[in-house]
Amino acid sequence: MKWKTRVSELMDSEYPIIQAALSRIGNWKLAAAVSETGAHGCLTAAVSLTPEKLRDDIKRCRDATDKPFSVNITVGMCPHIDEMLDVCLDEGIEVIETAAFAGDPYGKRIKEAGRTWVHKTATLRHALHAQKAGADAIIIVGLEGIGFKNVSQLPTMTTIAWAARHIKVPIIAAGGIGDARTFLGALALGAEGVMMGTAFMATRECPISDKFKNRMVKAFPDNPHFRTTVLAPPNPKMYEEVMKKRNEMPLENWLTAMERVMLKHDDWEIAPEMWNEDYDRLSSLMSFAATYVDHIPTVQEFIDNIINGAEEILDSWEFLKR
Repeated sequence: MKWKTRVSELMDSEYPIIQAALSRIGNWKLAAAVSETGAHGCLTAAVSLTPEKLRDDIKRCRDATDKPFSVNITVGMCPHIDEMLDVCLDEGIEVIETAAFAGDPYGKRIKEAGRTWVHKTATLRHALHAQKAGADAIIIVGLEGIGFKNVSQLPTMTTIAWAARHIKVPIIAAGGIGDARTFLGALALGAEGVMMGTAFMATRECPISDKFKNRMVKAFPDNPHFRTTVLAPPNPKMYEEVMKKRNEMPLENWLTAMERVMLKHDDWEIAPEMWNEDYDRLSSLMSFAATYVDHIPTVQEFIDNIINGAEEILDSWEFLKR
């Protein structure tokens, strides 16, 4: 069947499946591998570190695939952000994603250049702001996701169904999605595409070590430590302390501290610039999508499993044929 939605049309992809930006991990090789499958790969600009390297990485990605891919520029977590955006526009990147903080000034430049602006957020309130600012599509990450979190985040099911009542532009669901059932579930809730990070980290092409991939294979969502890291609210005292430092620290350092507080890490005061974060620590983070990781496939096998599985499920629903 054809998986045509407004998201697949915006992304110019065969499937409405998008690879998430991954701090220190989302390089051009992974983005190219994802795009080659018919899904949509995303090159994380912060991984390149400099505008010159980003330009080179974009060219390498194009050499590796003739399929479209996007570039993520996360506000406060990407060095040289204005110059990085210049490179994306100069190199003709058609879809540019902003994330974390309001991307309005960058979104304006993206739109003025005639490109597609996608913004990623964690709450309906911020999604409504992005829609008003002119975003062409909005990624909304539910609580089951990992990485930079928001204290007001709600579970993915509630967030997407609620947002579908209020958001008119295409919604891309994220947070705990990692197999055919969660893919179909997100579409049923009102999304027109999904974004996955952890699930792609568990593929052979992802540059993290086998040690961390195997940790995902062995992960269970009811493990107390895992459950607390992903779902539990932050320690109130630590959250209050980091909020007091918001205007005392450079944004790129404060965001690292806030992320660690949200993930219940005691070392939150050790706050390097986000793009210089500890690679092993970031590699060990996983969302509830790890629930569905039972082996380490290639990216092609992973996408095939989702699409074939989704089509088998739909075909098994006899009530749809009446």
